[in-house]
Amino acid sequence: MPSQASHCFAFEQDFVGSWRCIPLCVRRKLDLIGLKLKLSHWLELSHGERQTLVDWPDDPEALERFRAHLQQRTRSLSAGEAKPLPASSGEPWQLPEVLPEDVAAAARARAQAISPEQWKRLGELERFALCKLTRPGHDHHNLEAALRETLDNTAS
Repeated sequence: MPSQASHCFAFEQDFVGSWRCIPLCVRRKLDLIGLKLKLSHWLELSHGERQTLVDWPDDPEALERFRAHLQQRTRSLSAGEAKPLPASSGEPWQLPEVLPEDVAAAARARAQAISPEQWKRLGELERFALCKLTRPGHDHHNLEAALRETLDNTAS
């Protein structure tokens, strides 16, 4: 798998390039730094700025620059400055040793199975995607495709 910092999934292809939605690789970076970037913020940015955010690295120093950049850049936007949130720490997608029951149940409901071993082999971005797509109240229309795409990479 390419770098998780800028990887976009096949199930996101309907907006990759146009960047009309915030891709999961950017959403993961936002969770890691604890910043709420609204879709309205995202859409006010130029296409080039959105591409830069997709391509932004995710090492700790780069993430600090990412936070500072977004806070400064969003101050002048109509939605106002992006709001701080608690940075992700110990989230289910950050714990490869523990398969979240929500993810396992969502897979079973779609006649797919995910084992703890498969979960452990997934990259952090893949675990992030599955956790985000299975959370209560989320539109699950990409979940089946996400399960297929991520689990096909762990089959062995």
